[in-house]
Amino acid sequence: MSEKGFPLKVRFPCPECGRGDEARLPTSKTWQCRFCDALVTFSPSIDRGLSHCMVCGNHELYKKKNFPHWLGLTILTLACLTFLWAHWKYDPWTAWAILLVSAAFDGLFYLWVGDAIVCYRCGAQFLGFTAGPCHLPFELTVAERYRQERLRREQLQSDAKSGS
Repeated sequence: MSEKGFPLKVRFPCPECGRGDEARLPTSKTWQCRFCDALVTFSPSIDRGLSHCMVCGNHELYKKKNFPHWLGLTILTLACLTFLWAHWKYDPWTAWAILLVSAAFDGLFYLWVGDAIVCYRCGAQFLGFTAGPCHLPFELTVAERYRQERLRREQLQSDAKSGS
């Protein structure tokens, strides 16, 4: 169990077919895809600091909030629409109260929701692990480097298939 009482979980796409799944740690050391029977063996050291990705072994990881972005944007949109509606009704005190309450709710939610550690290369999300000082927020330049690497690999694979 993690320090907050939640089990350690890994959400990741299958390396073969790309379909997402999750595994609970440390109970499962291996995972088998339900669709293509690919087998993933997690690295043996389950340490709460997580220095590398347990799925692909990559050392470049970042942290993000473990919260669905669509829900945050929905809350923001509703707060803005109710703010505009209250202003349209000539009630500025209610309008500003709506914005302040939604900002306070957002701040409390930010403190309540834990972090997820994500691998740049394979996209695996590690939940219940402790984000350390080496886990910086998302960096677009690093993500773009891995996106280009993935595109080159796919291009090489498609060239190999078409050439044979």
